[in-house]
Amino acid sequence: MSFPRGSAASLAPPTPEQADPPRIGRFGAMAGWAQRHRWAAIVLWVAVVAAITVGSMAAGSAYRNDFSLPGTDSQTATDLFKEHGSDQAGDSVEIVFKDTGGVNGAKDTVEPMLGKVRHMAGVADVRSPFADAAAVSENGTIAYATVTLDGKTEDVPREDVAEIIDAAQSIETDRLQVEVGGEAARNAEDKEAPTAELAGVVAALVILVLLFGSVLAASLPLITALFAVGGAIGLIALASHMFTVADFTPPILMLVGLGVGVDYALLIFYRYRQELLNGVQPAEAGRKALDSAGRTVFFAGCTVIVALLGLVALGLGSLQGIALAVAITVLITMAASLVLLPALLALFGRRIQRHVRRQAAKTAEKGRTEGNGWRAMARVVQRRPITTLLVGAVSLLALSAPALTMRLGFADSGNDPEATTSRQAYDLLAEGFGPGFNGPLIVLVEGDRTAGRTVRSELSRTDGVAEASPALPSQDGALSTVFVYPTTSPQDEGTVDLVHHLREDVAPTLEHATGADILVGGATAASQDVSETLADRLPLFVAVVVGVSSLLLLLVFRSVWIPVKAAVLNLLSISAALGVITLVFQHGWFGAQPGPVEAFIPALIFAIVFGLSMDYEVFLVSRIHEEWTRTRDHSHSVREGLASTGKVITAAAAIMIVVFAAFVLSSDRMLQQFGLGLAVAILLDAVVIRCLIVPAVMQMLGKWAWWLPAPLARKLPTMSIERPGQDSSV
Repeated sequence: MSFPRGSAASLAPPTPEQADPPRIGRFGAMAGWAQRHRWAAIVLWVAVVAAITVGSMAAGSAYRNDFSLPGTDSQTATDLFKEHGSDQAGDSVEIVFKDTGGVNGAKDTVEPMLGKVRHMAGVADVRSPFADAAAVSENGTIAYATVTLDGKTEDVPREDVAEIIDAAQSIETDRLQVEVGGEAARNAEDKEAPTAELAGVVAALVILVLLFGSVLAASLPLITALFAVGGAIGLIALASHMFTVADFTPPILMLVGLGVGVDYALLIFYRYRQELLNGVQPAEAGRKALDSAGRTVFFAGCTVIVALLGLVALGLGSLQGIALAVAITVLITMAASLVLLPALLALFGRRIQRHVRRQAAKTAEKGRTEGNGWRAMARVVQRRPITTLLVGAVSLLALSAPALTMRLGFADSGNDPEATTSRQAYDLLAEGFGPGFNGPLIVLVEGDRTAGRTVRSELSRTDGVAEASPALPSQDGALSTVFVYPTTSPQDEGTVDLVHHLREDVAPTLEHATGADILVGGATAASQDVSETLADRLPLFVAVVVGVSSLLLLLVFRSVWIPVKAAVLNLLSISAALGVITLVFQHGWFGAQPGPVEAFIPALIFAIVFGLSMDYEVFLVSRIHEEWTRTRDHSHSVREGLASTGKVITAAAAIMIVVFAAFVLSSDRMLQQFGLGLAVAILLDAVVIRCLIVPAVMQMLGKWAWWLPAPLARKLPTMSIERPGQDSSV
């Protein structure tokens, strides 16, 4: 392997000036302030979190979903509905009845209930099944009433929809089954207790106790994370009054905040512990830990925040709100690790020091040296770096392969737990009226009634269409609406193909014949529009995030190959995680119900995991860099870097894995996918990439890992992850 000349200066041994005692930098100074004012820092954090919590409880939250996407057919159709006063401007719920003896026999029970619902808050209209023969199945055992809401699902209070559900199910008997379906009904059903969050906290505490052998030492990273998460959730609840924040954001904040918070605090605490083992006094150990691991945390946190804010460019309201909320959560957890944790370490430093010394003495008595296992692993990798690299890369590529066929979409009632009324209604409607009934397409005809009838007639003869309703005029007569029921279910690929066929083939021909403008909308088409738009914009988002992160690594390590290696390996771990999600949730492995991958998942997982991967990358490579700066022996540097960081990286990863994996226990399909994806990505990143592939690549690169062309080196500003005074001009 050859490189351009001019890099020799970057490989020169340290100068005498570089051997001076390290200076304390800004992060060390921050730690010093927190140590001197420990009680003030702790009380300030408690006061701020308490004030935010009280304020958020008093003000409440204003979470709302916004899936609008200007420029798409479905959004244009929705806007026209509103403009012309069509009933289809509002969403609807279906009250579904099943009576094996025939639903007509229950008319005297059903009609009074529908009359009561008609006058409830949030209801624009109620259409009885007994006024429309099409609302009764052919065998007469299943029927449905349509309750049109006075707005979109996200605009109608859940409490109003819950009252509709209660009123409908109040007439249920042993003979008459009553269920309520639709997106609004799904959102209004009672949510489960935060079992996943509690399981994650308990698992994290157990791992920390096993790692440090002390409840006190284990508690400090967890306390730091909980303070940060508590403040973030309250702050986001207040922010929801000013910004569009989706109603499923809080559990995501808990998921990310706990994992990231414990991770950041643990990296700093572990470096603090190492300094204590080296004989440094607690106060000095805190400053040194912040000046090294604290810089790593700051860099990694900024990378996550930049990646999350990049999601704003995707242009989807709810996703923008989630990105902003998670970015604020990461910012608060980072601040807690850099300010609150040093104050806690100053408060309990002497007790932790005594415990660390006792542990070190016991380890010495047994003749063990900390990190020997990781050194042995590094030696095995260094003996066969090419084999290790090939096995690891091929494994990740094999897991990534299913992601090539990943289909994006949104879960519907058919993915809900079987015990929910929304799922029961979905199954009854499919049983009585066919699988496509749960996902009708709404075709809007902007023209006279004759055009509406012509369009309806042609649609009813189109392949893939089971039935087309009569053309329904708007209040001002300017629009006609045709409900098109596919022969396939909403999430079936056949329905996706039908939407494209109607828009690209059928609509242009009918527009030419009738002179009317035709749009294909409705919830099913809107979900498809959002999914396809996100898929189209994702490559640009990935390129921007990878480019910015690589530039930061280039500045920090002053190396060409470090950022290239990091970008490629991070993308591999993320693609492998998406491949696992595809196998489990799209293909139905391990008993999961087959269906599309939630459209938000790839972008969210990429933004979060890419930043966390950079965290481990910087933590490991900076330690290798420290040893390289000191010894200029690349084999020794790789071994000592892995020996110093392997234990904490795997421990931090284990905590995040159990926190994230706990969300697989959730009944929410999106949270299940999110939790599984993050857990798999972190597992692969920490074990396969950081412990195997990175040491192998660094061994193969040798001294050229730190190569930077001399002309570029002169132009780039100098940044450093290591403590001030250490050489960073490598």
